[in-house]
Parts: sequence; structure tokens; C-alpha cells
Amino acid sequence: MPMFVTIGYGDQDGYDRTAPEVRDRAHAHDDSLRAAGVRMGIAGHPVQVRNHDDSGAERTAGPFMQSSLPVAGFALIEAASLEDAIAMVSATPCAVAQGVVEVWPLQEASAGG
Repeated sequence: MPMFVTIGYGDQDGYDRTAPEVRDRAHAHDDSLRAAGVRMGIAGHPVQVRNHDDSGAERTAGPFMQSSLPVAGFALIEAASLEDAIAMVSATPCAVAQGVVEVWPLQEASAGG
């Protein structure tokens, strides 16, 4: 089954402006996704890693992606299609609480590539 990486963006202000009953439904939806096997988590502090020409790993504290909202979390989901993946995340807290969720199709990397 196809895999998708989701990135949720949202902030506390947008969350607080969303009606509590809408937030509660969104959290219950996340609970049902986790029960169905979706791997999800809250975003921590990112680190960018470089090792150009295998000369030694360098790391730089982030974040690096540009967005008007901070990254709130990630999920790895299986869905039959992009449309199904979109339907799965459309009721999550970031999607309903004034944020946004990106859905990225995850393509299998070939061996050695």
C-alpha cells in the first residue's frame, strides 16, 4: 500500500481560536488514526546534517523550512491513494485548528540510490 509523509503546521494562537468541540473531535480523530497504525508525533528541534564528499558530518540547529506557521508534527500513513490520505488528515488538529497539513507521497528509494 502507498506510504505518505504528512507535515502539520500550526500555532497555539490558531489552536486557541478553534472551538473546543472541534479540537476535541480532531484529537479523537488522531486517536483513531493511531489505533489504525498511523505513526505520528510532535515536532522536536530540527538539526540539519551535511557530509559533503564524505569529509565529515557537520550539523546546524534549525529550523530551515519556511512557513508562516511553525511545524507542529509529522505522521507516516498508509493509504490506497493520495485522495484517501488527504481524507485521513483533513480532520486532524492542524487541519481544523487554523493550520495546514502537507501530504507527501513517499516513493521507495532504489538500492544504492
